[in-house]
Amino acid sequence: MACVCSSAAMAEKISWNCAVLVALMLVLSSCESNTSEFSERNIVTTNSNNIYNKVCDEIYVVREGETLQTISEKCGDPYIVEENPHIHDPDDVFPGLVIKINPFTIRSS
Repeated sequence: MACVCSSAAMAEKISWNCAVLVALMLVLSSCESNTSEFSERNIVTTNSNNIYNKVCDEIYVVREGETLQTISEKCGDPYIVEENPHIHDPDDVFPGLVIKINPFTIRSS
């Protein structure tokens, strides 16, 4: 015998199926993002040995408590003030200041 369903019952079944589908998509997307985070952690872990080869990026953001002297020692660039004309006072360095870093190389005068 054929099932005669009212439109309200049919709408309820469709909405239930849609809810299950949305929940399944959320679970699958969560699993996908967790695997990508795991692979990114592995990349960071495997590349952690290269940190000592390149301490500072070419663009450096000053952090709390840093001075040009400590940044110069850390990054190996004794010419920070000369390469950054926007630094007018070497003593006026603040967190968030963006500076250009060139690790020390033999420079001709």
